[in-house]
Amino acid sequence: MTQIQRRMFGQLSTGEDVVAFDLERDGISVTLLSFGAALQAVRVPDRHGHRADVTLGYDALAPYETRPQHFGVSVGRFANRIAGGRFSLDGKSYTLETNDGPNHLHGGSSGFGVTNWRVEAFGETPHPFVTFALTSPDGDAGYPGALEARAHYALTGTGELTLVYEATSDAPTIVNLTNHVYFNLGGVPHETDVLGHRLTIAADHYLPVDQTAIPTGEIRSVEGSVFDFRRGKAIGDGARDGLDDQIRLVRGFDHCMVLGEENLEAPRFAARLEDEDSGRVLDFATTAPGLQFYSGNFLFGGIAGKGGRLTRMGDAVCLEPQLFPDTPNRPSFPSARLDPGETFRQTSTYRFSAR
Repeated sequence: MTQIQRRMFGQLSTGEDVVAFDLERDGISVTLLSFGAALQAVRVPDRHGHRADVTLGYDALAPYETRPQHFGVSVGRFANRIAGGRFSLDGKSYTLETNDGPNHLHGGSSGFGVTNWRVEAFGETPHPFVTFALTSPDGDAGYPGALEARAHYALTGTGELTLVYEATSDAPTIVNLTNHVYFNLGGVPHETDVLGHRLTIAADHYLPVDQTAIPTGEIRSVEGSVFDFRRGKAIGDGARDGLDDQIRLVRGFDHCMVLGEENLEAPRFAARLEDEDSGRVLDFATTAPGLQFYSGNFLFGGIAGKGGRLTRMGDAVCLEPQLFPDTPNRPSFPSARLDPGETFRQTSTYRFSAR
């Protein structure tokens, strides 16, 4: 069975209407919002067939606007951090907002995740889909070039959600888009954290960071470290390891795992997340060269999410496909440059099952 429904989700303080789309197909249903081109909910069954939402977020629109936590939103123009809020392109220097200590994070306080995208298309053929679009003018948040961005969500198979980001520009610029969805496969509102979830990541290397969470430039082997998830292990086996200076710096995992050296044409396996209690499994694949692994270190309990439940450290995990952080200032990293006539494209698939 396939199904798609459009409805009002609420109204922003600016008076703009925010619409929601409910998509359903073969054991999976999702809710998408025009605000932030957000993945607001993902409902999948456990081993007994009981369906539950497995993503953090809010039940109403107001906190998405007033207390943004990047719950399920599309972030840009540049996901993750840019050191000092500065970069150079073709010999010209650009200054961005520093909204994360001394650094620029997720496009700044007016980034794509807190912008109401327009609905470009939706339908059921060949599968339930919604395409959101956004025009970011030249100079927006300090970035050069007028950018046209799209987020295309589709239920492409049994238990499968595919997300494609695209962007074009009329002048040389930098682009790094991702979705910041938080997962807890035990179900939300959650009764347990994700530290017991088993995680596998197909990465031989990761990017160490400094005290402000900016990559040092080193590409370090995961061998013999708490960052080795190649054979799968519980997230909590490393997230509380005070013996590792990298864990102490950012209070857990908040590091880019290196999947490859460049963007690919087709998604490759990147990670598997498993919850033994419910039996739910997420297999994740992406074309991106990096996967930001974040163990919810800065969820401090002051925010009431779905069902009015407070979100706390370790309540969910983010697996964010992207280019490497601070790429514009690191010539050795895969480039984030986008020139006129080119298209930035990133494809990711989230495949849910139960065991």
